[in-house]
Amino acid sequence: MKKILLLIAIISMFTGCKSPAEDNGKLKIVTTTTMITDLVKNIGGDFIEVNGLMGAGVDPHLYKASEGDVSKLFTADIIFYNGLHLEGKLVDVFEKMESTNKKQIALAEVLDKNTLIGSEYFASNYDPHVWFDIQYFIQFAEKVTDELAKANPENAEAFQQNKLVYIEKLKTLEAEVKAIIATLPKEKRILVTAHDAFNYFGKAYDFEVVGLQGISTATEAGVQDVQRLSDFIIEKQVKAIFVESSVPRRTIEALQESVLSKGAEVSIGGSLYSDALGNTGTEEGTYIGMFRYNVTTIVNSLK
Repeated sequence: MKKILLLIAIISMFTGCKSPAEDNGKLKIVTTTTMITDLVKNIGGDFIEVNGLMGAGVDPHLYKASEGDVSKLFTADIIFYNGLHLEGKLVDVFEKMESTNKKQIALAEVLDKNTLIGSEYFASNYDPHVWFDIQYFIQFAEKVTDELAKANPENAEAFQQNKLVYIEKLKTLEAEVKAIIATLPKEKRILVTAHDAFNYFGKAYDFEVVGLQGISTATEAGVQDVQRLSDFIIEKQVKAIFVESSVPRRTIEALQESVLSKGAEVSIGGSLYSDALGNTGTEEGTYIGMFRYNVTTIVNSLK
């Protein structure tokens, strides 16, 4: 980290002479998580150039900036990130960049904190996995559009139109998701995953959500956690539990073994996308595709 902070100090001495957008006329945007990268691309379209720091399967809780990341951040016109301490190990970098007047937008700041879920695992005191409520993601889309329009007013109308199209797709997605969930009896709506990334999903779409590892993947699940949750699974007759694409399988496999050792059965229902999207170019590599895949996988496995 000291090396990264030194690099920040050096780069900051040479910034401010030229607007990065002068190179090709496009706004240069840097994003952190894959969900935000996909969102910004949908709103900005051909008028922006997007560099996403994190790829498929990357855990934002543990992600550390490389020297290349720092260079991307300093050549950006706008930096969009989730906030609420999701990108915990990037906080020092963002704070050091404040003196450069670089435009940094924490999208979660637009949300009403009275509606957020509290968490002792983060310095923000809130669960940061807000993208699992589609209504929150719609607010993200509104904020991204506003910021792009301010930075590039000549293309504001195009950004606005892209936003309207994308939000309509999000509303269609939410209606589809609710219809799929409605096919699952309420008593079966118990979602057990590797860590508590799905609390907002549970709140918005009427699931009881239990994570083995806690809200942050920086915490470790202990033997007592496994025993407690395996007892819960047996008591509630949970049919399936789920691994996550950005969390090692071993935690959920240990939970399954604990259930089996007590004479009960539970299957691993599949791998869900939690803190990152799927591979670029796939349906799950988009926010909409990821959300639809997750819901279909959960409902089919729990039926």
